[in-house]
Amino acid sequence: MHTIFDGALTERDWKRHISHPFEVAPGATRMFIRLHFDPLTVGGIDNMLCLSLFDPNGFRGAGHRGGAQHNVTIDAVRATPGYLPGPLPAGQWNAVIDTHMVASGAPCRYTLTITTTDDPVEGATESPNVSVVKTPGRGWYRGDLHAHTIHSDGDWDIPDLIAAARDRRLDFVTLTDHNTISQLRDIDTLTTSDLLVMGGMELTTFWGHALSLGTRHWIDWRIRPGERSMPLIAAEIEKEGGLFVIAHPLAPGDPYCTGCDWRYVEMMPGTARAVEVWNGLWNGDSNNEAALALWYEWLNWGLRITATAGTDAHGPAPAAARPGFNVVYAPRREEGAILRAISHGRLFLSSGPTLELTGTSGETHAMLGDTLPRGAATVHLRWRDVPAGARLRFIVDGARLSEDTIDPTGERAWNLDEGAAQWCVAEIRAADDELLAVTNPIYFAGEE
Repeated sequence: MHTIFDGALTERDWKRHISHPFEVAPGATRMFIRLHFDPLTVGGIDNMLCLSLFDPNGFRGAGHRGGAQHNVTIDAVRATPGYLPGPLPAGQWNAVIDTHMVASGAPCRYTLTITTTDDPVEGATESPNVSVVKTPGRGWYRGDLHAHTIHSDGDWDIPDLIAAARDRRLDFVTLTDHNTISQLRDIDTLTTSDLLVMGGMELTTFWGHALSLGTRHWIDWRIRPGERSMPLIAAEIEKEGGLFVIAHPLAPGDPYCTGCDWRYVEMMPGTARAVEVWNGLWNGDSNNEAALALWYEWLNWGLRITATAGTDAHGPAPAAARPGFNVVYAPRREEGAILRAISHGRLFLSSGPTLELTGTSGETHAMLGDTLPRGAATVHLRWRDVPAGARLRFIVDGARLSEDTIDPTGERAWNLDEGAAQWCVAEIRAADDELLAVTNPIYFAGEE
């Protein structure tokens, strides 16, 4: 079978899903797909056409990556990263071009070629060995919730990402490639005694990105007015036992980072239980300072939403780079336990310093994510591994209650009158104001 589609797109075709149905005959064993478009760049803006593939039974993969040519091969044993190997069922398939960016100024002409053969497929699918790994118990676990590989637009494969996580001495790392789950096929074989590998995907939509953490099924990220909304998608993730996280909400958006800024008014934050306020390096290009301020604003609305960090790594980083990681207090180092602890707010974000924020009111003791009852309260912070010249900010309801230069190791306490606060967090800032660490809140009960 050999099928060719072609067409010309203009800026009116931006943010569309253009279907190309085709038939696969019985006996087909291997499929080749080539998507080519021209021009790649118009007026300094890159066109971005990505491919999503569906067989008669559902999702078969996606290639969310740049470039003017996408080549895909699929058979029963192997597949181009981003796509799922397996038999090619006869019937109607659909190759969908997702137009993340169609720059104005010149038509974008594309050709989509699909070929199947019935040649024998060599090799056999091997079932990877799943080893029994002892799960450590209650404690603090440091890790990454957002990273990419060659299964979408990353520059490294899964083993390289895992090796980098070990070099950073992380306790967990998460595979969140764009709009695909091919990176999760053998995920249960990747966890070892020293590193938990967690799963998910980044829903890379036309109007915002979100992480689906702890899920294994493909989440249909395509918003269709009147049919499929972002609140519905978030509910599906929660139903599967996953955690929905708004990613880099105030990052620069179109046309340079397509869909990167969060524009879902009904999910600002809506039912989201977490938001990524630290994406990559603190002083990078994701407007992390504004995202932190937005989170504080949501907390002042009375919402209890967890702040998270993610390296958003697409390849190796210099050893000197200091992205933020999540340091989570969980009953065990296991995916579900880690995600439940995050949902409860039991974590701080840090590029190095260690923080321990606790509170007491009467006979009630609280840690991150907990609520103290009405009454006067004392909040206590211990810290260590803080660089020289760094400053401690104690934030109450979004305002600085105090700010002081601190020693590398120390502790401090603050007394709060009854009704003086809805929530509080602690920040550690470098001398140049770069954020080095921030806790999630301790909350205070309001009027009954």
